[in-house]
Amino acid sequence: MTLSYACIAPHGGEVIPELATETTLRTFQKTREGMIKLANEVAAVKPSTIVIATPHGLRLWKNIGIVTSENSSGRLQLSRRSKRAVHVRVKCNQEFAKELLDNARKRKLPVVGANYGSAEGATSDMPMDWGTFVPLWFILKRCRRKPDVVIVTPSREIPLSKNYGFGQIIAELAGEKSKEKTVFVASADQAHAHKKSGPYGFNKAAAEYDQFVIDAIRNDRIGSIMNLQGKFVEDAKPDSLWQMTMLAGALSKVRMRAELFSHQVPTYYGMMCAGFRRR
Repeated sequence: MTLSYACIAPHGGEVIPELATETTLRTFQKTREGMIKLANEVAAVKPSTIVIATPHGLRLWKNIGIVTSENSSGRLQLSRRSKRAVHVRVKCNQEFAKELLDNARKRKLPVVGANYGSAEGATSDMPMDWGTFVPLWFILKRCRRKPDVVIVTPSREIPLSKNYGFGQIIAELAGEKSKEKTVFVASADQAHAHKKSGPYGFNKAAAEYDQFVIDAIRNDRIGSIMNLQGKFVEDAKPDSLWQMTMLAGALSKVRMRAELFSHQVPTYYGMMCAGFRRR
């Protein structure tokens, strides 16, 4: 496979028009347009496999999680009282997932493979978290041939360098079979402390964090996020750093050109869409 494209995609459910209210249909529009552009670029690559790193999957203490199930499926609903809902079901690339697990173990990275339900077949079906669901909902609608998926979850309790090294392994594994194409998706909302009314309150570090990431993308220096200090990250409260660190690791192995599609703060957290194309 060849790592042919990579992207940063947000995962706030309101970006899906079927799940938006009259208000969020308008306030999330800039991000929605960015997601459509991003999804169209992924579809144009015609990938065989999408590797997606989500912060909301299996949170395994001090371990990177790799889903080894045969399938993954999920459902998102506008609200508990609403009947408006959307569904996604994918076939997982078990071979890629298991090779990723083996290779990471050989590098002595802390990884755990996770299945759900039965060992194989239709009931080997990992419940899909919203960090996986939202980007895939946009992407799969635009792919004529549905790609297989590999779902991974970084760890926040280990050094960033280990998540970075895991991203390098993703790119290396993708490069072993050049006839197939792989896309890497960092599912990531940015700082979560933009508004006093939000659950994490306000901190000026939120705007500074988002601007740092914007500058890193515009200057083709995504690896610079590795230099962010722990106190600053804690103040800004992103859920993006660890997935983007995996992305930075992958891009250290494959030269790509970055493009920022959109950034906005429609609510208490920042949302950013960016694509990375082969040079």
